[in-house]
Amino acid sequence: MVEIADARERIGEFKSFIEQYHYLGYGQSVGECIRYMVRGKDGEALACLMFGSSAWRCAPRDKYIGWTDEERKANLYMTTNNTRFLILPWVRIPHLASHILSLINRRVSQDWQTKYGHPLYMLETYVECGRFAGTCYKAANWHCVGKTSGRGRDDIDKTASLPIKYIYLYPLHKKYKQILCGERGVK
Repeated sequence: MVEIADARERIGEFKSFIEQYHYLGYGQSVGECIRYMVRGKDGEALACLMFGSSAWRCAPRDKYIGWTDEERKANLYMTTNNTRFLILPWVRIPHLASHILSLINRRVSQDWQTKYGHPLYMLETYVECGRFAGTCYKAANWHCVGKTSGRGRDDIDKTASLPIKYIYLYPLHKKYKQILCGERGVK
């Protein structure tokens, strides 16, 4: 069962799991954000996922979509970044991660519409090379469109100091490129 962690006690449980067991910790979510808890039939917590603001700039993603700077600035809000995905360490269920992604892929745009008043047309995530292979994203039909440069938004010295990550995208609409590039009348 997938549930949105929005009640105070659910958010506390979510943050605790991410802080304890995710290698990046909880960190801060900026802007629009939805947290999901996945539970088994018995109500036991299995996994946590968080979606938040997409990266402001990402050359391989922007090129793949076909964005100009103006289109990206105008339409970035119609995408979201899977910033955290955690299968709890005691859970051992084959293919669970890709199954969860498939469930989330089907509902996240409607959940976003309900919470923020607009749909989503594409998901993104970044998978650290050398640490992970991105297998669950591949199995859930996400597309790898390249790698990051190792520079983050705060890299004013233009020196690569962050881990290189694979960039995975998942379109939520068959005409997502046209919509994200601002074509009028596309449905």
